[in-house]
Amino acid sequence: MAIQIGQQAPDFTLRDSDKNKVTLSEQKGKNVVLLFFPLAFTSTCTKELCSVRDNIAFYNNIEAEVFGISVDSLFSLHKYKHEQNLNFALLSDFNKTASTAYDAIYEHFFNDMDGVSKRSAFVIDKEGIVRYAEVLENATEIPNFDAIQACLKEINQ
Repeated sequence: MAIQIGQQAPDFTLRDSDKNKVTLSEQKGKNVVLLFFPLAFTSTCTKELCSVRDNIAFYNNIEAEVFGISVDSLFSLHKYKHEQNLNFALLSDFNKTASTAYDAIYEHFFNDMDGVSKRSAFVIDKEGIVRYAEVLENATEIPNFDAIQACLKEINQ
């Protein structure tokens, strides 16, 4: 079922690219941006995540924690994060639990790859409530970062 604005964000625990556990519910008190992306090392994913990297000051200034999430292994994400100098956490959803909970997963993807995260963006407020949800069917599209930033500004007032 699609995530609805106003609902409690589904909780999850995933490992980051440094092998640390990250639990969404432990982020309460912070605004959180979840960016699900299909695959590390691909052109559109790199463009999207490097855009966030280049604008991280906005997220830091508004006290928003950004997490990139894909079904790649934490080892792949570790290499990708360092090659792209990403300055926010990448989480491995290798078992597809978070992608499934957020209804952000392709049943069938390119070249017979099943179970790949859909490019999606969610803003979760300090109380754990979903305030913005965008799930893209077309993997070549990028989330609306202007709308994401506007949402963050609004909930941070």
